[in-house]
Amino acid sequence: MDDLTPEQRKKNMRAIRSKDTTIELALRKALWQRGIRYRKNYKGLIGKPDIVITKYRIAVFCDSDFWHGYDWENRKSRIKSNQEYWIPKIERNMKRDQEVTLALVNQGWIVLRFWEHTIRKELEGCVNDIQETIDIKKNLSE
Repeated sequence: MDDLTPEQRKKNMRAIRSKDTTIELALRKALWQRGIRYRKNYKGLIGKPDIVITKYRIAVFCDSDFWHGYDWENRKSRIKSNQEYWIPKIERNMKRDQEVTLALVNQGWIVLRFWEHTIRKELEGCVNDIQETIDIKKNLSE
């Protein structure tokens, strides 16, 4: 049973953004402060990665825990309302994420995916992972 009225649920769902989410903004701000320049929501690649460092062919995705199925086997059972819609929807998102990652890797890109909870709790670690990937790519090209 949903705790919200249909009107409240509709309002909540409309407020969900597909880009410029709080986790994306936090990661982008931290990268910018570190001097790492990037493109955002890059339409030139499949999946429109949230952050792209074109010089080093690095694509970064900031995956929401709910929409992208973090800990899916445990969370799936917690969906109480409209299961016929939400479970297949999230599973399609997970499958699409795998397909996008594979396609980008096959095109020679390095794909980094960070979960929402990781960005929120370990932002510096996420930035360090991106920096390390850049450093590796720099050393390979020298």
